[in-house]
Amino acid sequence: MTNIDFNKSEQYILSIRLSADGFSFSIHHPQNEDDFFFTSHPVNVSYSMTANIKKMIQATGELKHPYQQTNILIDTSRFTPIPFDLFEDELGDELFYHNFQHRDNEIVLCNILGKSNIALLFGMDKHAHQLLTEQFPQARIFACVSPLTEHFTSQSKKENNRKLYAHFRPNKMEIFAFDKGKLLLINTFNCKQTSDQVYYLLYVWQQLGFSQEKDQLYLVGNMDAKEELLNELNKFLRHVNLLPMQEELPFDLQTLMICE
Repeated sequence: MTNIDFNKSEQYILSIRLSADGFSFSIHHPQNEDDFFFTSHPVNVSYSMTANIKKMIQATGELKHPYQQTNILIDTSRFTPIPFDLFEDELGDELFYHNFQHRDNEIVLCNILGKSNIALLFGMDKHAHQLLTEQFPQARIFACVSPLTEHFTSQSKKENNRKLYAHFRPNKMEIFAFDKGKLLLINTFNCKQTSDQVYYLLYVWQQLGFSQEKDQLYLVGNMDAKEELLNELNKFLRHVNLLPMQEELPFDLQTLMICE
């Protein structure tokens, strides 16, 4: 732990990340990057998400302090972006379940993404939501893809071309496509093998009509076979780039801090 004084916890921001493959949280001072703490918390896959959250809260003293701000990131593939101009709050559930099968024990939440000009709808377990809002009543709840979308939107506006961003996690890849800063696509692909990752990236590239010579592909996250992936993609695309990241932190958590 670096320079964290819990007598001054109300000066810090707490960010909690909840995923089926593990929980984590960070504490940081918004004006002093040296005041920072990050740790991971394992989950028991035989327990429900709610039971795992309750166990983490009970066992973790750092979560019991008051904070200036609390963010909660939910790792889910059940999300859908809606152009903000077409979004009506009262139709959120209806729009969401046009794309996903209905689940009884689910609440549909919404993140308004100003940089991307979309409303991002996502599903969350009702019991987990109730527990978290009782424990952290002022918390802001985000889908993990929300800060990623905002961050990539900002990055995509820097040059006058089209860009594809791929974010890698264990057994999963998220793709974000932009045309001169305008969001074209967000999608999640369940894949682990390099051959599958290359296939989906090139498929999306082709379907969107991106140029092999002019447009750019950016890769970030947990890539098991980074060199092999780069070698394969470089056979087909001229501009393949790796984005820098702090290896010890999930990239969506990093982008949340950048976007604050």
